[in-house]
Amino acid sequence: MKAKPFKSKIKFAVILVVLVLASACYPPNGQSKSSLYDIDAIAVQEVAAEEVIDIDHNTEEYDRIYENSFKDVKQNPLSTFSIDVDNASYSNVRRFLSNNQLPPKDAVRIEEMINYFDYDYPQPKGEHPFSFTNEVSDCPWNSKHKLVHIGIQGKSLNYDDLKPSNLVFLIDASGSMSSHNKLPLLKKSLKLLLNQLSGNDKVAIVAYAGSAGLVLPSTEVSQKETIIEALNRIESGGSTAGGQGIKLAYKVARENLMTDGNNRVVLATDGDFNVGVSSSSELVRLIEEKRKEDIYLTICGFGMGNYKDGRMEQISNAGNGNYFYIDNIKEAKKVFSTDMRANMFTIAKDVKIQIEFNPNQVKAYRLIGYENRVMKDEDFNDDKKDAGELGAGHTVTALYEVIPKNSDELIGRHDDLKYQTTGMTDASKKNEILTIKFRYKRPKEDESILIVNTIVDENLGLDLASDNFKFSSSVAGLGLLLRDSKYKGELTYTMVKSLASSGKGEDINGYRREFLDMVETASLLAHHQ
Repeated sequence: MKAKPFKSKIKFAVILVVLVLASACYPPNGQSKSSLYDIDAIAVQEVAAEEVIDIDHNTEEYDRIYENSFKDVKQNPLSTFSIDVDNASYSNVRRFLSNNQLPPKDAVRIEEMINYFDYDYPQPKGEHPFSFTNEVSDCPWNSKHKLVHIGIQGKSLNYDDLKPSNLVFLIDASGSMSSHNKLPLLKKSLKLLLNQLSGNDKVAIVAYAGSAGLVLPSTEVSQKETIIEALNRIESGGSTAGGQGIKLAYKVARENLMTDGNNRVVLATDGDFNVGVSSSSELVRLIEEKRKEDIYLTICGFGMGNYKDGRMEQISNAGNGNYFYIDNIKEAKKVFSTDMRANMFTIAKDVKIQIEFNPNQVKAYRLIGYENRVMKDEDFNDDKKDAGELGAGHTVTALYEVIPKNSDELIGRHDDLKYQTTGMTDASKKNEILTIKFRYKRPKEDESILIVNTIVDENLGLDLASDNFKFSSSVAGLGLLLRDSKYKGELTYTMVKSLASSGKGEDINGYRREFLDMVETASLLAHHQ
């Protein structure tokens, strides 16, 4: 799905700026045009011209999202999905709102918006690398429904005992990366990451445009100036041979593999691949092969106008990876500095969740978001099936909207079966609303570990719900409104803002305060279209 272009009035204003600046570049009386003033004017003119190109040639693409529907518990008792720690959708939505535009509906992935934020979950204490939190309360947008909140907290790493990292920066240096919010911001972002690495870590740099090349062989971070000089030498130009670059980056990572370390390719791009292996399906197959080499993948998206979100999300999902969208230097700091260890160090891989709902308690359920992470029920026990990774200190949150057993609401279901019936066991008589199963693998192992918990509905009113519950449901609510979801119920922007304010809690970095500003902007835009 393509994003809508900016309005023609903005286009006219930008063109006017270009004309004014262009006239400044031709001084009267034959004066020299080589002064610093003239060079700055030309630079600004180029930026303005790029904005005109973005307006006229907006080719942003987003994969269609078909929202999860309500499932009848007796006919569909199981719900299975992979965790998702990506949060690219949130910062991309923020970019649209900052530009006074509502985002395209399919740019809004609700699970990524929820998981942009950390939540106050307890640190794990047992043998497993993560803890579990659950809560059931009233659904804010439908008083006849319940909302089930499921939270996972990854174990934080001991910073004094970090294993060394073998990183390969794979940089898109094609012509489409020339604007100020692409390659220049990319370089600044990677320099922030360098400041967080230790002297024993190693970094290599691969760049690709019409072809791929090794800019810097694997170099210890203690030689930071050498790495920065190599970064600064990269300039944009040419077409985009993304597949060739990916192959070379994984080759370099494999040649410098740290058996007990953190091996990762960091791909920075706008996703507009157009030479060689370039289709989404071809790239996904390529990444699926490469993930077998014990090398993880981080994808960082940059820019606007030709941004290929769907392609990058598919690649990330296929490659034991995570996916971020860097819309400004503050987001770069969050990804590469504040949350660097959560984003760069994996503590559990192939993490799957399977819920079995109790038909004596629940009539129907709906998983909010995670549409592209839903798995077949039988895949839960299949260790060959890939799933999401959990980083050190990371939190993962999922929400289910459930319809109680005593509801008279009509839910779609198939005809009763002719040759078999499904009865209920004695376990259904318990007050458990559901049983939740987790499977995960340790980073260097191929056999999964199973954990089983149960959740009970304690009839907790929304006013008594935790800050975690209130804030996560407010973020989900904004997502439902931006998608104009048929499941948004009684939601309003005022309700979302009130819910977020009451669950704001501790906000050290100001991310939740920024969310409240986004709700206000979205409300104004929605009411003045």
